[in-house]
Amino acid sequence: MAQEARVEALRTKHAEIEHYLIEEERRPWPNFDLVHQLKRKKLKIKDELQRASC
Repeated sequence: MAQEARVEALRTKHAEIEHYLIEEERRPWPNFDLVHQLKRKKLKIKDELQRASC
């Protein structure tokens, strides 16, 4: 049960980061440092999700 809650929290966080990433990329002058940070966080969460589902 706790594992399912953790996976759901990770999925929610992944979706939030995706939203922020899309918004930043749509700006006329995106902050590429921020875009890079968001992509790294998103990848880290994706890796955590893969480990949690094994």
